[in-house]
Amino acid sequence: MMTNDFKQLFLRDLDRLKTECEAYDDKTKMWQKVDGINNSAGNLAMHLAGNLQHFIGAILAKTGYVRKRDFEFNGKVTYEELLAEINATQKVIESYFDETDPSSLTSNYPLEHFGFPMTIHYFLIHLQGHLNYHLGQINYHRRMLS
Repeated sequence: MMTNDFKQLFLRDLDRLKTECEAYDDKTKMWQKVDGINNSAGNLAMHLAGNLQHFIGAILAKTGYVRKRDFEFNGKVTYEELLAEINATQKVIESYFDETDPSSLTSNYPLEHFGFPMTIHYFLIHLQGHLNYHLGQINYHRRMLS
């Protein structure tokens, strides 16, 4: 049951991410930086997709995904490529949670990302919070430029 809850939350918020990206009337504004804000919405969206594909896809689901974190923050892709990356992330999320035994969430996450052991469940909560934090930034960025 818990895996379905996580799946629904991640998929819901990745849909929200697509909605935010779609809401830019001028897609080039997604890559525009605003004074006092370090990242563009496009880079944050790439970061969110890369983050989830790395920490859930590569680490937990063993997808073979290779993260390019520097590119997430400094690169640029077309709007279509960005949406394709978000869609690919959704597929990874759906597949992982469909195939995962809920009891595995009490196991330790394979990496000590914060310098201490934590359960998969704990780290998934962190990833959900991280997704929403940046989703709010993207929403704010879009409204500032509208």
